Amino acid sequence: MSTPENTPNRLTLSARVAELQPLRHTPAGLPALDVMLEHLSVQQEAGGERQAVLRLKAVVFGTQAERLARQALESLWTFQGFLAQGRNGKGVVFHIQQFQSQ
Repeated sequence: MSTPENTPNRLTLSARVAELQPLRHTPAGLPALDVMLEHLSVQQEAGGERQAVLRLKAVVFGTQAERLARQALESLWTFQGFLAQGRNGKGVVFHIQQFQSQ
C-alpha cells in the first residue's frame, strides 16, 4: 500500500495508564515500553451523548519510554502520536511520541 508522506496520522488522547510492561530494549538498543491505556469520556454524537470507553495498546520508545516507565499506574496524561498495525498485522497500536500531565 502506497500513501503520500504528508498524509495525516496524528492522535491526541487523554487516558490513564492501565498497565505498564517492564522496560525492554530493541535489538538496536533503544528503550521500549509496552503500555495499555484506558480512556473514558462523554462525547457528542448525532445530537446526543455517548459514553466513550476505550482500552488501547500503545508503545513508546527512547527517552519517552524511560520517562513513562517511572510514572504511576492510573496516572492521567495527554498522549500524542500515531496509529499503526500491531505485530503480525493484528490490531492497532498507538505509537506515543509525546505525553504531558493533565
